[in-house]
Amino acid sequence: MAKKEFKAESKRLLDLMINSIYTHKEIFLRELISNSSDAIDKIYYKALTDDNLKFNKDDYYIKITPDKENRTLTVLDTGIGMTKEELEENLGTIAKSGSFDFKKMNQLKDGYDIIGQFGVGFYSAFMVADTITVMTRPLGSDEGYKWESKGAEGYTIESYDKEYVGTEIILKLKENTEDENYDEYLDEYKIQNIIKKYSDFVRYPIKMDVTKHKPKEDNEEEFEEYVEEKTINSMVPIWRKNKNELTKEDYEKFYADKHYGFDKPVKHIHMKAEGMVRFNSILYIPENIPFDYYTQEYEKGLELYSSGVLIMNKCAELLPDYFSFIKGMVDSEDLSLNISREMLQHDRQLKLIAKNIKKKVKSELLSLLKNEREKYEKFYESFGRQLKYGVYSDFGQNKETLQDLLMFYSSKEKKLVTLDEYVSRMPEEQKYIYYATGDSIDKIEKLPQTELVLDKGYEILYFTDDVDEFAIKMIMKYKDKEFKSVSSGDLGIEPEENENEPKEENSKLFENMKDILSNKVKEVRASKRLKNHPVCLANDGEVSIEMEKVLSAMPNNQNIKADKILEINTNHDVFKSLKDAYENDNKEKIELYTNLLYNQALLIEGLPIEDPVEFSNNMCKVMS
Repeated sequence: MAKKEFKAESKRLLDLMINSIYTHKEIFLRELISNSSDAIDKIYYKALTDDNLKFNKDDYYIKITPDKENRTLTVLDTGIGMTKEELEENLGTIAKSGSFDFKKMNQLKDGYDIIGQFGVGFYSAFMVADTITVMTRPLGSDEGYKWESKGAEGYTIESYDKEYVGTEIILKLKENTEDENYDEYLDEYKIQNIIKKYSDFVRYPIKMDVTKHKPKEDNEEEFEEYVEEKTINSMVPIWRKNKNELTKEDYEKFYADKHYGFDKPVKHIHMKAEGMVRFNSILYIPENIPFDYYTQEYEKGLELYSSGVLIMNKCAELLPDYFSFIKGMVDSEDLSLNISREMLQHDRQLKLIAKNIKKKVKSELLSLLKNEREKYEKFYESFGRQLKYGVYSDFGQNKETLQDLLMFYSSKEKKLVTLDEYVSRMPEEQKYIYYATGDSIDKIEKLPQTELVLDKGYEILYFTDDVDEFAIKMIMKYKDKEFKSVSSGDLGIEPEENENEPKEENSKLFENMKDILSNKVKEVRASKRLKNHPVCLANDGEVSIEMEKVLSAMPNNQNIKADKILEINTNHDVFKSLKDAYENDNKEKIELYTNLLYNQALLIEGLPIEDPVEFSNNMCKVMS
């Protein structure tokens, strides 16, 4: 029997496939099972068009048999089988796909998924096997054939007396090495885990003889082994069921079974898309944040299936970073089973799926915000920070997508509100959306800078996350209303007649104070905003005081500083003492009061004072 060589660059393709296309060796079993499923599908399709052929689903199955003694693994199916010519065509040319040709020839449409369309999956078995033997008998023929190969050197085909229609593939496993334990693919627990992981939703039963234990008849305290045939896969994926058949408990069970999280999801999204790209998807909005969510160890992504067969556990390309909290899966028959992570990054169908998912997730979040506010606020407590990072990242490219999902604590409502809710109740004369920043709501409520804005009856949004102000700087405007910090140099509020205004006679005093503080402040001036407090800091320019604090805490601190303005309440008793010292030319007291007021302003902002000992001594001088 003459050995035949593989056709057209098959040797190079075989080497490439084994070393590059597949990341994990266990994938080989997924590929062989998918091929077996295809073979049964082909009989099913023929039965639809041939009245003489009856398809009884109970007669069709896939059987996996490990043989530890002979170190072989057998994959058997009762599918359509192959003729000698088909063996030549399908197994004699790597990257030749019988499934693809079958689908093309019969012009299969929706509902008749043929999984293995790209013809390299069969050869993944050479990752674990030295020799592959295929025994097959085609439907409608009494003659069978045996195909055998030891890899790139070629293959043989001979007649074979096979009793039943179908295909049997026997893998002679490689010898173990220091780095690889091929015996694990003969372990029934390992095989069951691989089947559940990759092929759980193949629509035909995948059977296997499994070892079980039962009490002995004569002694119930002792156990004996017995072997029982078991169907390993569940066969019917939840995402292919009609939504009307499923309950909330069904979705929650799937969430738990797939280990998406230990919580219960806030909401599930069941998608079925037709058109330019076809896919089914079940997505979940979690309630609680994973413990490692903001660490490098966290890996975003959805499970990706091709016609019910798992391609990868985490497909990051399906989710934008700002929706990285979404859990779930996508199944599409338009994706290749043999696709690599590198290929996925450029796959057009995948990009269309990702676009649809992004649109749907936003729609569902808005619906949750509108109709189930309490649930949305619970979700936002966990993942609102991620949405804000999404606004800030990529130079604000995603602000239009995310800005309506943002919420901030309101000085007026005493709860979280949306930007839309804030703008909808703004008085007609109010020019800006006002916000204040700080470590907590309690600290912000005590800020002197809020006095004037609150006195005018204007609402203030409280920013307590370090990313808040950075995100708002990217949005810039919401419904034509600019954002304005209460610490901004110009609040855009017209002074009333009796309101405190800068007076010309104080200008020299303020210049003197600025000189004392050297380059610590850009300006010292009388405050328009202070009512009860003696002093505060305002900022001028794009970098606020709160942003300076955040930037200074970063590892790559570039010493970026806000342009600070020291504002003095000229109606406060403290200013009278300061002015009295100036008029009496008491330089020592002017310097003492100036430094005390500046350090007080720093403490109010939560900024460190440069010399705590000097500050303490200055306080003692005032008290003595």
